[in-house]
Amino acid sequence: MSDGMVITVGVLGGTGKEGSGLAMRWALQGYRVIIGSRDAERAATRAAELNEQIGGDYIIGLGNDDAAQQAEIVVLSVPYSAHKPTLEGVKPHLDGKILVDVTVPLQPPKVRTVHLPPGQAAALEAQSLLGDAVRVVSAFQNVSAVKLKKTDTDVECDVLVTGDDDDAKQQVIRLVEAAGMRGIDAGPLANAVAIEALTPVLLYINKAYGIKSSGIRITGIE
Repeated sequence: MSDGMVITVGVLGGTGKEGSGLAMRWALQGYRVIIGSRDAERAATRAAELNEQIGGDYIIGLGNDDAAQQAEIVVLSVPYSAHKPTLEGVKPHLDGKILVDVTVPLQPPKVRTVHLPPGQAAALEAQSLLGDAVRVVSAFQNVSAVKLKKTDTDVECDVLVTGDDDDAKQQVIRLVEAAGMRGIDAGPLANAVAIEALTPVLLYINKAYGIKSSGIRITGIE
């Protein structure tokens, strides 16, 4: 929240596991949350399911265009294969806004091996496609969806936040805190290359150790 005003967050890909977990957590903290999908009916159905889970009429579901248009902060949580087409579709609605890119450039079936996309990072590709009128911030790539959906507990994971606009990063760090995690300013958007690449490493660790929710902690910060 800012100056007592309710902030509208649009989660594109909010019908998926990570997007829906974040949507529920933000809705419970008083944000106005819209989940977006290519299929508006699917988004509305999923919003109703999420509202039932958290016991209230908090979240609405719309098509991606409408969700992006109404939101002040847009969160992109889609598979990498849908990253570019989704951005191209909503680009007219993003000027002057913050785009939080959660996308990881996984390359199935080798999702436990680091894959660098042509633009080095999904977030860098988003910034290049959208232009300087949109403030792209990279965050949430290393958080387990299993933990996010347990909305009554804090998540034992730090969130590395990168971006080239300091104010935008601070706004996203507040979103991180609202979702029950600690946000860490991890530098410019170029550093998203390393952070996105951590996700397949964590997926490998999950399989190697028979767990589902490995995460990261930054030590030495009080």
